[in-house]
Order: sequence, then C-alpha cells, then structure tokens
Amino acid sequence: MNEMPDQPEADLSKLRITREQPAHGAPKPGVRTAILLYSVGAIVIVLGALFLIRTLTEEPETVEIATASFISPSMDRTVLTASGYVVAQRKAAVASKATGRIIALYFREGDKVRKGDIIAKIESEDVEASLEQARAELEVATASLFDARRIYERSDTLIARNLISQAEFDAAGSRYQSVKAVVRSREASVKSAEVALENTNIRAPFDGTVLSKNADVGEVVAPFAAGASSRVAVVTIADMTSLQVEADVSESNITNVSIHQPVELTLDAYPERRYRGMVDKIVPTADRAKATVMTKIRFIEKDERVLPEMGAKAHFLRDEPADTAASTTSLLAVDARAVIRTADGPAVFVVDGTTAKLTPVRTGVTLGAMIEITGGLTQGTKVVISPPEKLSTGSQVRLRD
Repeated sequence: MNEMPDQPEADLSKLRITREQPAHGAPKPGVRTAILLYSVGAIVIVLGALFLIRTLTEEPETVEIATASFISPSMDRTVLTASGYVVAQRKAAVASKATGRIIALYFREGDKVRKGDIIAKIESEDVEASLEQARAELEVATASLFDARRIYERSDTLIARNLISQAEFDAAGSRYQSVKAVVRSREASVKSAEVALENTNIRAPFDGTVLSKNADVGEVVAPFAAGASSRVAVVTIADMTSLQVEADVSESNITNVSIHQPVELTLDAYPERRYRGMVDKIVPTADRAKATVMTKIRFIEKDERVLPEMGAKAHFLRDEPADTAASTTSLLAVDARAVIRTADGPAVFVVDGTTAKLTPVRTGVTLGAMIEITGGLTQGTKVVISPPEKLSTGSQVRLRD
C-alpha cells in the first residue's frame, strides 16, 4: 500500500482579512450620513428662521373684508328690512280652577292636544264626597216634595168640601212651596259639586301644542298660587297655526309698510330658507322708548321647523316675486369685488385670523353688488374685498378701520 507523502501543516496565524481602506482624507460612510443629515437640518432651520423673520418684519396689508352670507334672489325688490320674533297669536298658560295636588299629568312638551282633552288631574276625593252628600240631600228633599204635594192635593179636595179650615189648607200650601224651594236648593248644590269635580280636570282650551310643562305630579296647584309651594300654570300651550312674526319697524320707515304687502321672512335658525309672508296688521300705536311701530306678518307658507320665539328678519317687498318657488331659496353670496380671476378660474382671498389664503370658488348669478357662490365657501367665511396685487397666500393682513 502506497503511503501519502507528509504534508506540511498550514500556519493559520498568518491569515489576515484585507479591508478596503478609504482614500486618504475621505470620511467614513457613517460620518458621511451624519454630515448629510446635519446639513439638511441646518438648511431647514435657516429657511424657517428666514420665514419667521419675514413674517415678523413684514408689514401687514390693510384690507377690507366681507362675509359670505345667504341672500334672497328678490333682494332688489326689498324696500325695508326689520327684525322681530315668531309669536303665537293664540297662546295660553293653562291653570287649574281648583286648589289641589296633581295626581296625573297626561301630556309632555311637544305633544299635540285637542280642545277639551284632559291635560292633568288633581286630587278629588273631598269633592266627590261633597257631590255624593249633595245628591243624597236632593233625594231626601225630593221625597219630602212628593209627600208635601200629596198633602197639598188632598187639602185642596177637602177644602172644596169644607172638611178642613182655610188655615189648614194654607199651611199645606206653604209647606209644599217650601219643600219645592228646598229641592231647587239641593239641585243647585248638586250642580255646584259637579262643577267642582269637573274643575279637578284641567282641560285644553283649544287645539294646540304643549310648549312647556310648569308643574309635575305631586305638586300643589292653585288658581292664584297663594302659597310659596303652589303653582299657577300647569302647562303652556300654543296654537301653532296662529304663528306670526312681530317685527318692530322704525317710525321713519312705517310709511313703506302697508296691509297685505308681500314679505319674505328669514329665521335666524335657518338662514338658507325663505318663507313667504304678508303684512297682516300694523298695531295702531308706537313704542315711545324704541320709536318703533309693531307690524304683524302672517305666514303664507311655513313648515314644522318654525317655532315660537325664534328670531326672524322681515324683508318687505315692493311687489310679489314672479317665481315664488325660486324666491324662497336663499343663495350664498359675497361682495362681487372679492372675486378675482386667476389662471385656474375665479378665487377669493379667505381671511383666517390675520393670514390671507387664496381659495378657488365657483360662482353663479350676479345679484346687484353681490355674486352667488356655488362652491368653495361656507356661510360666515370672511373674504378680502378688492385684494391688493401683492397679496398672496400667507400674507399678513389687518382690517381697515
């Protein structure tokens, strides 16, 4: 068998891993990354500082602003505008005619009631007992009347035969008349007790809606609230079909108002909706303190959103709009001078605090000095009127005095 020649043993101690050395003077890769990040951060800080310095040193542009708001298409026919409130012409604080504790309450706020409906009931055990007593006394008096009438009729027969004296006949007649009077008195007592029992039922005086509940089960009610713990009104109801706007018109402008004059009504709660109305009454007296005359305006059309005590504005018109359906829809509009033309279309400068921002908008019809905005703005947005040429997004602005 051939033997393999002896192999020299490898000297592992001389093995080395050769690493590529960077060029003389070049930074290591980790150092390059840090340098790059520091450079970018420094640039951002410098730019921010420059922007801050510019912002602090830039003189704010003095501008005039307008507010985007809803207007009526028929505003060019408006001769006068007045403020007022929605008031129910038929309204009642329903109280009890009797004094007692409430044991049942059948309606709450917002419920509709019909005339005669029982709204609440007060305790009535004592009144029921009085009624039963009055009825019993009436039965006794009725029985006595039957007996007195028979005696009187018998006496009338006997006196005709001269079987009794005139005095006896007169006594029978007097007793009969007296018992008849007692019966009438007992009938009146029964009627009084029935009325007292009915007064424990608090009924609705007319068709309406419950506006507020002023008392609850367990509380004492009285016609005049003589005690500190007693209440007068149980509920307050209003006839929602009788709602009108009561507006105060200045004495100097009352000549512009006439009966049956068309009016457009706007509620503060729903400025986008217009309601058709008509002057129903001009109250024939003036308020000395305010120098105004109250004008009552009847709704020609309204919906369930119209509620008593809502704030309203009345726009008195020269004539009835030709398109009454279109006139009831308000349009969002701004001063036409606020809209500028850019390469991308119409735009406005919106004021946010003290900064202006160019905002694209969509426009519609022109209404006098106003222009309709169909997109890009919301009600209450403040925009710059006739913006200066150097005004741009981010510019500082201040309001003109």
